[in-house]
Amino acid sequence: MTAWGPRQGPGRGTGRGGHVSGPARLDTSVAHNARVWNYWIGGKDNYEVDRGVGEHVAGMFPLIREIARADRWFLGQAVRHLAEERGVRQFLDIGTGLPTADNTHEIAQRVAPDARIVYVDNDPIVLAHARTLLTGTAEGVTDYIDADVHDPAAILERAAGTLDFTRPVAVMMLGILNFVLDVEAARDIVRKVMADVPSGSFLVLTHPTHDSEVGGEGQIPAMRFWNENAKPPITARSGAEIAAFFDGLELLEPGLVSCSRWRGEADSLAVVPQYGAVAVKP
Repeated sequence: MTAWGPRQGPGRGTGRGGHVSGPARLDTSVAHNARVWNYWIGGKDNYEVDRGVGEHVAGMFPLIREIARADRWFLGQAVRHLAEERGVRQFLDIGTGLPTADNTHEIAQRVAPDARIVYVDNDPIVLAHARTLLTGTAEGVTDYIDADVHDPAAILERAAGTLDFTRPVAVMMLGILNFVLDVEAARDIVRKVMADVPSGSFLVLTHPTHDSEVGGEGQIPAMRFWNENAKPPITARSGAEIAAFFDGLELLEPGLVSCSRWRGEADSLAVVPQYGAVAVKP
């Protein structure tokens, strides 16, 4: 889960130790968001080209590593809140990225072992890790589907094999809509997904911003460098543009905030130019 990066890998996993399969599409000649993000959070699943771009971006915009930590913290806060306090037992995590510690299913199934989680991605390096790491409890289900955020119909069709769309679902979109460069297309993706889940479902979202009040202006030159030297291309948006993704939904307190300040401050984390919020579908 990321701000800039890593939420998009292929394959399908049963989540009960079953198979994951998909075409090999790994390209190590160009830096890729999933692997660079993995490098920023201290992982080992990256290549020299990823480390080179990651170091350059971090030199231009040192807050990027704080954003990575804050985004993970927000994930834990949101999933625990939804599982413990809202009784959510189904999670659709679109753009999972490389598995690390405390993934969505691990957090949710510690609270509710029968929780059902579907991860969505279309990146081959994520596939390799999904095969061995995205496994859950015997009581619950952890599944993995190969689909692209630009095709919400395919995501919903395949996820319906695991999730019951007559019951509330938490739709997780952490650091993924920033790869949909057209803002209207991004809004349309959210609308289509949320239209297919029932009342009482939730949207959990983070997105990088260029708003100066949270230090976002520094992202602009760094993202320009990224778009010239890595893939896929990325964009930041204003708080108002990000808030519009929640149109028709009811924001939970404290609303749209720096993701390090959602429902309690993470004392070890700085305010970062990455907004986060959780909203419920009436």
